[in-house]
Amino acid sequence: MNNCTDVFFDLDHTLWDFDQNSGLAFQQVFQKFKIEVTLKDFLEVYEPINFNYWKAYREERVTKEQLRRGRLLDTFSSLKVTYPLAVIDAMAVSYIDELPANNHLLPGATEILEYLHPKYKLHIITNGFQEVQNIKLEKSNIAHYFETVTSSEEVGVKKPNPLVFQTALGKANTTAAQSIMIGDTFEADILGAESVGMHPLFYNYRREKIPATYTLVNHLLEIKTLL
Repeated sequence: MNNCTDVFFDLDHTLWDFDQNSGLAFQQVFQKFKIEVTLKDFLEVYEPINFNYWKAYREERVTKEQLRRGRLLDTFSSLKVTYPLAVIDAMAVSYIDELPANNHLLPGATEILEYLHPKYKLHIITNGFQEVQNIKLEKSNIAHYFETVTSSEEVGVKKPNPLVFQTALGKANTTAAQSIMIGDTFEADILGAESVGMHPLFYNYRREKIPATYTLVNHLLEIKTLL
């Protein structure tokens, strides 16, 4: 990685504390819609369902609208609670509106960006919804660290599709050989980056087992030992 000039980050679950911010957003939604389920019970069921819906979304098996609606329908169904579809859809919209209102970052995020910023050009590559991601970057006060932001929505396909990474490299005016991709989703971030020749670095947010041939960090500040 000695010849690296550009560092690309995923956003959600890598820098932006999605789980904490999502929980706070749902807290507001539950109050607004008077949901009679405890937030703790809801989130325990919702989080794995949401993870699986995002995998399906990456693989083009569900649309954005199906993701937003389906993850709520499936969660409430598991909890044996039923709401009219119009209410589910209104909750889905309210959640997206609330989500960027809370902008907690993961431990070490600001410190590692401060460390890297003088040494490298920094960029974002995200599968998250474009209208929300830029707000998250601004409101969490980290937008100024990044020279480019590439979202899957603007490209028309999602990570791990090589076109997402190629588009990001083009916007950054750099080469794959000079670039590192740091992300928390092995399939989307690591295998996707590797497929175009970027150096992948896995942020092991969920403490997963991955092949020993890949470099990983368990905490963002461990990146200092590598870059």
